[in-house]
Amino acid sequence: MTTTTGGTAPDRAYHPEVRVSGFVPSQGRTRGPDRATRATVPLPASAPARPSLTELRLSAFGPHRGTVLPLGPVTLLRGPSGSGKSTALRAYEALACLASGAGLAEALPDAADHVPERSRPDGQGRRGFRIGCTVDGPAGPVALDLAVQVEPALRIAGERLTGRGRTLLATALRDPGRGTVHAEWHTAGSTPVTRAPLPDDLLATALLPLRVAGKTKGQRDVLAAAEQVVVGLRSVFPCDPRPHTMREPVPIGASAGRLRRDCRNLAEVLHRTANECPRRHARLAAFAAAGCAGPVTGLGLRESVDGSLVRAVLERAAHGASPATPFGRLGEGELRYLALGLVLLTGPAVLTVDPVDEVPQAMQTLTVLADGLDRGLDSRQVRALLALAGEICGSGHMRLVATVGERVEGERVVGERVVGERGGTGVPEVPGLTVVDLGRDRT
Repeated sequence: MTTTTGGTAPDRAYHPEVRVSGFVPSQGRTRGPDRATRATVPLPASAPARPSLTELRLSAFGPHRGTVLPLGPVTLLRGPSGSGKSTALRAYEALACLASGAGLAEALPDAADHVPERSRPDGQGRRGFRIGCTVDGPAGPVALDLAVQVEPALRIAGERLTGRGRTLLATALRDPGRGTVHAEWHTAGSTPVTRAPLPDDLLATALLPLRVAGKTKGQRDVLAAAEQVVVGLRSVFPCDPRPHTMREPVPIGASAGRLRRDCRNLAEVLHRTANECPRRHARLAAFAAAGCAGPVTGLGLRESVDGSLVRAVLERAAHGASPATPFGRLGEGELRYLALGLVLLTGPAVLTVDPVDEVPQAMQTLTVLADGLDRGLDSRQVRALLALAGEICGSGHMRLVATVGERVEGERVVGERVVGERGGTGVPEVPGLTVVDLGRDRT
């Protein structure tokens, strides 16, 4: 299936402006226009041990046309309203849901909203979109590309898995009357290619471990590539803290101490970290002191008389000399700042994510998707949050992909360098940070 847009140039790749700080993608350079910063540090001798996304492709998805987004340990998508920042995170989340085994309707209930506005139906009345990604890891860079038909019926029209210059899996919708796609995958045995029908509403790559025996080298290559993509995509935590839900006391144990994506059970999770990991709780208290107004000496918890509810507070002085401030009295920016800091300081065991139980946690990378990272935050809070992200994500166990406005508060552009308004170093000095600018003209 092809998706066309009236009045636009055919399949012209758009590479947003990219600024890189301390990150070298697997290809040895960042994608972008000629004026973008190029990485010159030599490639590592071996492939990454943990699968992770290094590129997101939005060939035709919402406002995007041929957009290629490089992803680093910490990635900021910046640009004005309407530039497609949130749409990019939506595509990432949809791919993660499909890799977890979700059906197409579950992963993309809003699929019709992402068909390019000016796309025209083909001869059979079909319209849709195309997205893809590259996952780097032990099997090398592996590309997954997906064509989704939205009209007249939602289904996967085509899928391609490519690694080391070879097509490992390809599917195509040949009979619109059947609920299947024709799939072919690399075998390299007595039969070079295996063919079989697969469901048209599930990601074929996620089904391969159940269909491929792994008897030949070709089959093992297919399995390694498919499993790398699935592991790299599945561990995702979309996070959008909603301050108005975080102000009231919450039941203890109602969510098993796992933080929800809107962070409404923040106090419950803080109760868990205070009891199970005092060191992590102390780090969060220090983080609160760096970004919250007034003196902060700790994060306190107040349980109800019957022990069923808990309220979080900011301790203002040692030994209770000054009254504590309940979270309900904090500003929205402070609550978002604390919630995002807690997300970075925890992991899959504390966040509501779909873990890959069959793979050791040491071989997995959790990706946090944060839409509007700087929403309601001042420049001091943004700097502290990005510094923490650079430290945490530098270990390889966690990655952050977030959207911000056209400019993070307190910054300006000087040539290719973003610096603070007072001449200080801007966010690109954070280790492992990639800044992708979606704001320039794409016509």
